[in-house]
Order: sequence, then structure tokens, then C-alpha cells
Amino acid sequence: MSDDLERYVLNRPPSPDRPLQGMTVLVVEDSRFASEAIRLLCLRSGARIRRADTLASAHRHLAVYRPSIIIVDMGLPDGSGAELIHELATANPRVCVLLGISGDEGGRDLALEAGADGFIAKPIESLAQFQQSVLAHLPVGEGPTKPRALPTETVAPDILAFQDDLSHIAEVMQDTPDGQTLDYIAQFLSGVAQCAHDYPLEAAAVSLANSRAHGRGTGSDVARVAGIVQERLEKRVSI
Repeated sequence: MSDDLERYVLNRPPSPDRPLQGMTVLVVEDSRFASEAIRLLCLRSGARIRRADTLASAHRHLAVYRPSIIIVDMGLPDGSGAELIHELATANPRVCVLLGISGDEGGRDLALEAGADGFIAKPIESLAQFQQSVLAHLPVGEGPTKPRALPTETVAPDILAFQDDLSHIAEVMQDTPDGQTLDYIAQFLSGVAQCAHDYPLEAAAVSLANSRAHGRGTGSDVARVAGIVQERLEKRVSI
């Protein structure tokens, strides 16, 4: 694409079928599978997207450019998404739209208390839900000006992104994980499993999280999670 054509495409105003045209979305999400779903939703909405997988990476992005919309996962490897949301919500100037996302409904209260404009529960698949969640918080005068029909489309991320997430967790579990790492594993896999509609994996992750929360032993939960992860990765090899 030539420079002139790229500027033309990126600077076109929002339209009913591309309501986020010309806007940039920063998604702060450590799951590749969840990020891929948001990428597809952004592309179908006309928005550009950048991804950060940690709080540190998000700060590096924000030091360079200012996105129109920021979507923050509540559980990240180096801290809580609520920290970043609070920081962004109190910044001046403030980002136009600031949303929290999580597979845990408890994340809704955390996000809103930290200052988020709204919250989207995982899995994030519906184009209409995604667009409405963003458009509801855009300043007056931004977004499409004409009435539009809500899209019925959903997105399905590449299963290879799911496999990449499982490979990441398999590496994390190679060494004996401490309590904080177990909490991260449970939170990460719960969200990924919800996005992938992998109910056995989700149940195993939730069981691990509950054992941690109630001070119970986690040996059997960790073994169950590790077994399911390994089984999913072996399926990839056999394909």
C-alpha cells in the first residue's frame, strides 16, 4: 500500500459498517487467543490494533503513541489490570474509551471501581456486542453519524493461537510453581478456556483457583491441569 493510499484509508471517517474507522485500539492481554479475537473484531470494525502482553509492555506503547481506545485484561503476568486502568482513568488527557475484560465476572467490579468506562466478559466473539461496548462510551460527535443495523457476525480465532497459549503455560509449569504462579496459571487458563469453549480445561482451572482461595492442597489440581494441557498439545502434534 502506498503512503498516500494508507493515509486515505486510515483517515476515512467512521461509517455504519466500519464504526471505528480511523481509531487505534491498544489491547493489553497476555492470551494470544483472546487477543486474536479482539484483532478480528477491530479489523471488521475499521480500527487499527496494537497489543501489549504485560503492564510493562503497555507502558512502553503508551510512551510512544496515544490510542483512541484501550482494552485491559484484569489479570496480567506482572500485575493487575486494575492498576493500569486506574492510572489511565486519572490521566490528563484521558483516553476516549477505557474498557476492562476478564473471564471472571468478579473482574467487572474491579474494572469499574478502578475507573473503566465499561467491561466485556470473555469470550469476546460477537461483533455487535464489541462495537456497542465501545460506541456507548465514545465522546459525542465521534463514531458513525448515520443509523446502522447491528451486525450478526461472530469471530473464531485461529486454533494455533490457543495452542500457543497452552505452550506458554506448559513452560510456566515446568518448574515447581509457587503460590503466585499457580494463581496466574488458574486465571490465565480459565480465560483462555472460556474463549476456546474448552469446558474440561475451564473446570480444571476453576478447581485450581478454588483450592488456592480456600487454602487446600493443590497437587491433584495441578496434575489435572498439566494433564489436560499436555493432551491438547499432543493433539496439535498429531494433526
